[in-house]
Parts: sequence; structure tokens; C-alpha cells
Amino acid sequence: MAFRLKLVPDETKFDFFKHQLITFWGSMVLMAVALVITFVMGLNLGIDFRGGTTIRAESSEEVDVGAWRNALQSLDLGDVVITQVYDPSFDADQHVAEIRIQAQDDEGSVSPQTVSAIDTAIKGVAPDVKFTATESVGPKVSGELIKTAILSVLAAAAAILIYIWLRFEWQFAVGAVLALLHDLLITVGVFSLFQIKFDLTIIAALLTILGYSINDTVVVFDRLRENLIKYKTMPLREVMNISVNETLSRTVMTSGTTLLALISMLVLGGDVIRGFVFAMTFGVLIGTYSSVFVAKNIVLMIGLNRTEKKDPAEEFFDKTTKAETK
Repeated sequence: MAFRLKLVPDETKFDFFKHQLITFWGSMVLMAVALVITFVMGLNLGIDFRGGTTIRAESSEEVDVGAWRNALQSLDLGDVVITQVYDPSFDADQHVAEIRIQAQDDEGSVSPQTVSAIDTAIKGVAPDVKFTATESVGPKVSGELIKTAILSVLAAAAAILIYIWLRFEWQFAVGAVLALLHDLLITVGVFSLFQIKFDLTIIAALLTILGYSINDTVVVFDRLRENLIKYKTMPLREVMNISVNETLSRTVMTSGTTLLALISMLVLGGDVIRGFVFAMTFGVLIGTYSSVFVAKNIVLMIGLNRTEKKDPAEEFFDKTTKAETK
């Protein structure tokens, strides 16, 4: 007999509404807290959004951030942030740091002469230092990237709203979009709280989270629509509970296998993609939670019109038949 792994039994009877008020209003409080944290602490915007230059430096000696910063003070570069980068994949004698320099005048990027001066200054305290990568973005370009990033997220949310509205009913669309807003706000709040670098790769991760979360929500809504036809007189709360239980196995397996790949990349993928993978990992967790505990609660609060409706194709056929008989 073939072995088959079962993380969730074929039939479950969990009451997902048992702590309905705690889960729903707890999520609303988390959204508000995330919003406050983002406004108060701000985001650690990457070079894509701030404009300026990022220099990646490597040395076989321990990085003394204070000594490096003192060495650069005489160059009058303005805002300079030096961050040591840690990664399990680095060799024992491989020490990496990122030097972020604010936009210089209207050009934004640091000139080759300035880079050479930075190299000379740093070598005064770390003789074997090497600059392995340099990235520059002007302030005008960074401003356009911020606008484009915001528009892309809003456009994706609007497209999802229209899609769910057309496929289901407007109550489902409202529940789905508010659940997506919940996922985005809390994810951004976490990035703000821990001051993780926020750049274009994180925007890509947020858009991916939108797609993943709405896919999970649509699966639950689709089963709910089927069960609303099957259980015409059953209270809406119970029909929703049955629907989530029936899709629970699929939800756990999909999220679980996705997290296996993401956690592997988070641990072994290196610091270059760590921010992106962290956003994806957290997004999968919060997206799965919102599909089960947020989206359906919003639909339940709004309510549904459960009067029987004809299929659009059947209704059109009936009208055509009546017209021909006249």
C-alpha cells in the first residue's frame, strides 16, 4: 500500500468562529498599530526610493563601523549609513558591509572620483577592503519609482476587486479586498518596525502576496458559493464554517509546501534576496490567516442575499423563448 502523508484529516469540524471577535478585532487592531508604526518610524527605504549610492564592501577583517564612519567624515558626503551584512553562507574571514550615501546635488549618484576617495579613506582603517558592487539612483528616478510602485499595488487591488465582484457578489469583493489590505498593512508595518530595507524587490514581493492571498481566498469563497446552494436553509455562519473546513486540507498543504521552499531560501539564499524572501514568507503566513479569519468574517458582517437566483444563461434563454412564442 502506498504511503500518503496527511497533515489534515479528510474531515474536520473546527469552529473557526469560536473566537470570532478576538480574531477579527485583533486583526483590526494590528492593522491600526501597523499603520501608526509606519507613519511614526517610517520605512528603511532602499536606494531605489531614496536616491543616492550604495557601495558594497568586503574585507577579511572585522568591520569596525565606527572607524569606517570616522574615516569618511572628512569627505563631507552628508548622510552616510554603514551597515554590516551577516549571512550564514559567508566564509569565516568574509566580512561584508554596505555604505549608503545620500543623493549628491541634482545628479544623485556619487562621482567616480568620490568613490575613489571613499576607497582610499576606508583603506586607511581596513587595508584589504574591496568594493564589489556600486548602485546609484538619482532623486528624480527614485521619485518616479515610488509613484509607480504605489500605482502598481493600487491597480492590482482594483483589478482583484473587479474580478471578485464579477465572479461572486459585491460582498465577497469587499471582504477579499479588505483582507488584502490587512495583509499589506501588517507586512509593511513589520518592515517598518524592524527597519528592514524596503526597495523594489519588496514591492514585487507585495504584489506576489496579493496574488497568493486572493487565490487562497477565492478557493474558500468558491466552496462557500457551492455550499450556499447545497444548504439553502442552514445559517450563513455554519455554511461558512463547513466551507473553511472542507478547504482546510488544501490550504495547509499549499501553504506548507510554499513555506518549505521559502524558509530554505531564507536560510540559505544569502543576504541579497533575504528581504524579498522574508516578505514572501511573512506574506504567506498572514495571507493564509486572513483567508480563514478575516475575509469570511467581513462577508458574514455584511450579510448575503440568499434568495435563489437564476443562472444568467438560463435567464437569457427564458427571455428568448418567451419572445419567440409571442
